[in-house]
Amino acid sequence: MQSSLIRNFLWTMAALSAAVPAMASVADHRELDATLHAPYLGDKAGSGARTFTLTFDYPFSRSALPVKWRVEVLAPSGKPVQRWRGALTLKGRPAIVNLKWGAGALRDGLYRVRMHASAHGDAIEQSWDIAVGKPPAAAMPPFAAMATGPASSAARGPLPPSAAPAPASLPFTVYLANLHSQTNHSDGGGDLDNCKGAQSPQGGAQGPLEAYGYARARGLDVLMASEHNHMYDGSDGSNPDASADAAKALYQRGLSDAASFSEANPGFLALYGMEWGVINNGGHLNIFNAPELLAWERDANGQLIGDTLTAKGDYGALYSLMRQRGWIGQFNHPSVNGQFIVNGAALGYTRDGDEAMVLCEVLNTSAFSTKTAEDETRRSNYEMACNKALEAGYHIAFSSNQDNHCANWGASYSNRTGVLIPAGTALTQASFIEALKARRVFATMDKNSQLVLTANGQPMGSRIKNSGPLRLTANYANTEGRTVASVSIIEGVPGRNGTVSEAAATADVTLTPAPGEHFYYARITQDDGKILWSAPVWVSQQAD
Repeated sequence: MQSSLIRNFLWTMAALSAAVPAMASVADHRELDATLHAPYLGDKAGSGARTFTLTFDYPFSRSALPVKWRVEVLAPSGKPVQRWRGALTLKGRPAIVNLKWGAGALRDGLYRVRMHASAHGDAIEQSWDIAVGKPPAAAMPPFAAMATGPASSAARGPLPPSAAPAPASLPFTVYLANLHSQTNHSDGGGDLDNCKGAQSPQGGAQGPLEAYGYARARGLDVLMASEHNHMYDGSDGSNPDASADAAKALYQRGLSDAASFSEANPGFLALYGMEWGVINNGGHLNIFNAPELLAWERDANGQLIGDTLTAKGDYGALYSLMRQRGWIGQFNHPSVNGQFIVNGAALGYTRDGDEAMVLCEVLNTSAFSTKTAEDETRRSNYEMACNKALEAGYHIAFSSNQDNHCANWGASYSNRTGVLIPAGTALTQASFIEALKARRVFATMDKNSQLVLTANGQPMGSRIKNSGPLRLTANYANTEGRTVASVSIIEGVPGRNGTVSEAAATADVTLTPAPGEHFYYARITQDDGKILWSAPVWVSQQAD
């Protein structure tokens, strides 16, 4: 696996070697990186033995940096069955720790491996499910797969009769999307033969039109080219010799190319926008529907290299602007601390931010993968950070993207973001934005799987008032014969700023919430270890 910080370290190094102005951005990418790789299955059939791999880095650290870490294996009950603790010192290069583990006489079931790492005030948590023995399949309610978009349907081929969409399914079409990628309008678009990391800003070989064509041919219904807003000056740092007019024209050309491609290819949606912000003391977020380039850099004459001034790192002001303009966004590879700071709080809540931010990237794959068979093994999980945002009060759904910088848009892994649009409604930017605003979105590591949580029959994303019992149903379908190994219905309280908990471990449950505000979402692990996340439902429980 490879997290956002390793990705940013690599693309910053590429820029440093290409242009002097990038030197100004080094401090923007100095932050702890820690990832956990926990194989779902054991090394041999019938054996629980496997190796957990921890990878640590702290790009651009000016001195040796001590890191503390701990790893736990948790039983299905949540009780720890084994713990490791350790410490190491980073000295300018990544460090790897391998932990050998044998399941011994543990009962068959789904266990969870959880890592916590900390250094210099930064903290990272990550967890993955693993199978011990042969866990029984979870009972699931009947659910027929919904129809998918034309590009994803064509790439998949005809369904067997047992998997074909049926009238009993929900009245939506699922469009499979990758909502985070780059082209040569910023630091992406690298040819697969020589793509080793991020490209020098605007130095890649392929642009948005090539990206859209590639993604459509590989079975995506939607691709977002999310270009770094501070690279329209042709550098990763500050370039006073840049042309402000050229930067604004490039952004407009990207919008025009996306609109033209969508018009020429009905059923496919080409999106163009920006990935705003930096990592250290910042945080990246995508803005899906902004017709103007936001910037904080100026040229030698003091002219803004963009259309609209936004102060670097001022997320509260950015959210206010987004809400005012009707723009919506996604938290990209969020950290549990040190990012999206408002009023001193990481992932700090504002009402404007709640209106503007609709998605949280719960998983993405290596940004610099050159794989094209959807078998990339380096992946990062951000569920804990997304839960922190939900607990802060944000109404966000989960997304699963690839952050492609090489020219393999959507092809590095099988993960997708599923966007639900009412059956019979054409896929357009307007219908797509409406679906995201309604939070009718699920995140999946398996493009052939679907997950929709309903609350008293209302689809995920809904905000409902309820009195008495509440029926929550995780509706799951897979068109390739996969089964479900485990189901978790997760409960939290918006605005509590606490931690979520498991409300149920079954796919169809009736419960009576305590009076007050709640959110619920479903997380499903398949029999191959791939995970799906539904969007939440928000429930205002009335006192009887």
